[in-house]
Amino acid sequence: MPHGTETFTVINPSTEKACAAIAMGDATDVDRAVDAAKRALPEFMATSKSQRLDLLRSILAAYRNHYEEFAQLMSLEMGTPITFAREAQAMRGVAHLTEAISVLEAFDFEWSEGTTRMRLEPIGVCGLITPWNWPVNQIVVKLAPAIAAGCTTVLKPSEYSPLSSMLFARIMDEAGTPAGVFNLILGDGQSTGARLAEHPDVAMVSFTGSTSAGIEVARCAAPTVKRVAQELGGKSANILLADVDLEQAVTKGLAACFTNAGQSCSIPTRMLVPRALMARAADIAAQAASEYIVGPADDPKSNLGPVVNERQFESIQAFISGAIAEGAILVAGGSGRAAPYDKGYYVRPTVFSDVTPEMRVAREEIFGPVLVIIAYDSIDHAVEIANGTKYGLAGYVQGKDLGRVHDVARRLQAGTIHLNYPPADFSAAFGGYKQSGNGREWGKAGLMEYLELKSMVGFHH
Repeated sequence: MPHGTETFTVINPSTEKACAAIAMGDATDVDRAVDAAKRALPEFMATSKSQRLDLLRSILAAYRNHYEEFAQLMSLEMGTPITFAREAQAMRGVAHLTEAISVLEAFDFEWSEGTTRMRLEPIGVCGLITPWNWPVNQIVVKLAPAIAAGCTTVLKPSEYSPLSSMLFARIMDEAGTPAGVFNLILGDGQSTGARLAEHPDVAMVSFTGSTSAGIEVARCAAPTVKRVAQELGGKSANILLADVDLEQAVTKGLAACFTNAGQSCSIPTRMLVPRALMARAADIAAQAASEYIVGPADDPKSNLGPVVNERQFESIQAFISGAIAEGAILVAGGSGRAAPYDKGYYVRPTVFSDVTPEMRVAREEIFGPVLVIIAYDSIDHAVEIANGTKYGLAGYVQGKDLGRVHDVARRLQAGTIHLNYPPADFSAAFGGYKQSGNGREWGKAGLMEYLELKSMVGFHH
């Protein structure tokens, strides 16, 4: 039983009705979980690579057995349309577990440099704090490499998406995870999250969420000088070069911006187009936005579900009304709940044209289905606009001249640059420059975050 006495009601964002109530942990529960992870650490650190591979393969098999259940729970708790939940949200669990296994199979933990033997060792107990917008994806990109490294873990998911996290705890048990290697704490950031970040026995905290919350995590972690890996906010630019197929580039760019109802940190929310193409780009985007089917998450025809909660809905409404007040041209969507709904957090698919870089909608992360289109006068101007932000999580470049595309990509100050709308590459490093965070997830780079480097000098004589 948890020590905490608070409960939290999980709201179905499609209906605004309660769909679950969870018991919330407190700082004492965090201490218990960390103690369990600390006790399990020496034995788990000593496991062989093959033993950890066997565990990861068992976790993947157990995950596959509950695949549809994961999709249904994420659709229920955060409003993801069920088709997207199956094809993207639940799929990411399989993709990242498979990638972690592949990375570990080929990974060398020891090698020689001159007379020195270099050795990578697990950092220790890891606190993993995950958000609501890609619940399983964010669990797996932290948990899988931590286990691959030989670390023990305490997971604190968002209270807005606890159901898929509780199912994940079940599959960890079904996979035969040794006691104490994985621990789940439900709670909010102020109590459980802060205690996990400050705990002296936690060697590393990995956090995904807003930049403001990331600052608090780092502040809590600083007195114990623990490692902090953060994946934070973004305001990613999508530069459409003059030679693009404009219809295709704008339509795909809008679709990418509206991914997960716009609730993704790395999506291309600022579309940069040559000034002469602004009017045409706006028309194409408006037409594409009008074709979205906004509806309940459990309807297979819906391709734009509600946003996660009332606070998020109201925040997006403020951005939309603010953009109109600042003089941005509304070409699709706008304020208010999407028709025909009188319940549910349904934002209208919204596009603004003729946005200028100093407008709030061009500077701040909206986290909803709102695309802003900004004009540029030269490639240098486009790069200046793209880099003129406190964020640096991702960037996008579209164009037929690949030499020019590659040149622009090299000039963007962001952690991941997507060229001509490529398919996902789960071996690519994911993370940000500037206030989009520090550290990397996914692939080999993700595993390195959970390891310490030891130099044994004089090992070879």
